[in-house]
Amino acid sequence: MAGEIPDLEAFVRTGTGKGAARQARRGGMVPGIVFGGDVDPLPINLDFNKLLTKLRAGRFKATLFNLKVEGHDDVRVICRDVQRHVVKDLPTHVDFMRLRRTTKINLFIQVEVTGEEECPGLKKGGVLTLVRPEVELLVTAGDIPNHITIDISELEIGDSLTISSVKLPDGSKAVIDRDFVIAQVSAPSGLASQDDDDEDEDVAADEVPTSEMGAPDGEES
Repeated sequence: MAGEIPDLEAFVRTGTGKGAARQARRGGMVPGIVFGGDVDPLPINLDFNKLLTKLRAGRFKATLFNLKVEGHDDVRVICRDVQRHVVKDLPTHVDFMRLRRTTKINLFIQVEVTGEEECPGLKKGGVLTLVRPEVELLVTAGDIPNHITIDISELEIGDSLTISSVKLPDGSKAVIDRDFVIAQVSAPSGLASQDDDDEDEDVAADEVPTSEMGAPDGEES
């Protein structure tokens, strides 16, 4: 997730039940519901095309949205379920949950890099690969970080930086249990190709049969 919380516009849905939902779909809308937060559930409609664009962008269920509904205060929500057509796989209903400041949620947080100017590996011509531009963290809704920072100032060519080396914001932790790689400094492609060629030549020399190399001096073959 980038710094700003994206807006999600919706409209109050009048009427409930299958009839109202079908009418909404015929009008180019997707019915939904907003629940939680110690207030009554709010039936809503969302623009079909705008919703489909967000769904196709990915990570819809792991993105915090600022829900804007006319006549209601803006509220932070996260998607809890997307029901789809069994044949067309298109959205037919969406459930959103209002978040309290203390609610724990999984979100993708952007990674920012520091120490590039000091990095010895980059000074020697190495190439930085950001394996994970975003990292999924368990965070508190009222204290969501804009980003996490990684320091590559000490990485040499061939070194990697893992999640265990990163100071995460207070109250946050990685969703994945294992110590995964976030960034690495690799050798330039030209140098890597040369190293591979040298290795191939060494292997080829080792594989030459002794009989083809000739007998040692002073011995008959």
